[in-house]
Amino acid sequence: MTYQEMLDNARKNVGPYCKACPVCNGRACGNAIPGPGSKGMGDTAIRNFDAWKRVRLNMDTLSENKTPDTSFDLFGLKLKLPILAGPVGAVQMHYGPDLTDTEYNNIMIDACNECGILAMTGDGIDANMMKESCKAIKNCGGHGVPTVKPWDLDTLNSKFELVRSSDAVAVAMDVDAAGLPFLQNLTPPAGSKTVEELRAVVKEAGKPFIAKGIMTVKGALKALEAGASGIVVSNHGGRVLDQCPSTAEVLPDIVAAVGDKMMILVDGGIRSGVDIYKALAMGADAVVIARPYVTAMYGGRAEGVKLLTEKLGAELVDTMRMCGTPTLADIGPDNVFIPKNGLF
Repeated sequence: MTYQEMLDNARKNVGPYCKACPVCNGRACGNAIPGPGSKGMGDTAIRNFDAWKRVRLNMDTLSENKTPDTSFDLFGLKLKLPILAGPVGAVQMHYGPDLTDTEYNNIMIDACNECGILAMTGDGIDANMMKESCKAIKNCGGHGVPTVKPWDLDTLNSKFELVRSSDAVAVAMDVDAAGLPFLQNLTPPAGSKTVEELRAVVKEAGKPFIAKGIMTVKGALKALEAGASGIVVSNHGGRVLDQCPSTAEVLPDIVAAVGDKMMILVDGGIRSGVDIYKALAMGADAVVIARPYVTAMYGGRAEGVKLLTEKLGAELVDTMRMCGTPTLADIGPDNVFIPKNGLF
């Protein structure tokens, strides 16, 4: 199977909301929820995508000709690439009936492990989803990051028992999922957390804890105060709050505030190895990519995941060569050009 054949297959298998576009830029799905679209005006996913394109690269080929090393250390686990496949839930509701959540997570966990990256698994109103994903992570030697919703502490306690039994390298919570329309007014409740409440959550988790959904310096400092080991700079693909800034716009200030104190991941509109390079140059330690991996799964299952990961890795290696940065540690602010008037 070729990458193009994978995309063609995906278009036959997803729907009716997602279009499996050649490049997932948020324009075709707009504000379609259910579906992959953004909330409200539907422009935040588009802004995420566009912002990375406005960051430009500084080429430098007057450097030693070395084979780039893309390896990345995630809390002691060495990965081939600084990429995590993002957590996705309710795939049948948003992307089509071709895969259940359990099938999606099981295939994704194994496929990502084979590719030398990690999958973050989703959570939702189906309690079996967390059970099955934690079981799959355990069967994969703990190579995965379960992501829980911001439920009440009693519900989280039972979920964290599953997480600890999975031997997962870390656990995440998409704290911004409090704004997801389909999680409103549920029993058990899901909602925002105070610093004190999040501190109790981090303690109960018993694993390196990643707070996903941080978009301000203030939020990053709160996550640090609560004891989080890392954050994901993320606006949930624009799905939880209308008219957010892009993740690229807020990343540098967040890195300046907490980058030397915790791991910084970033998602939102990252679609190529070039985008990954830009994110690393702007201070992220690694990236999280979700929607393109959904397309890869619907288009080719494990083989689709492999094709996408190989494409991203090859693009990252090529960019590292052309910018004179043989290791991830060599990539920094000098390797990108940001317009003086900003990204917008």
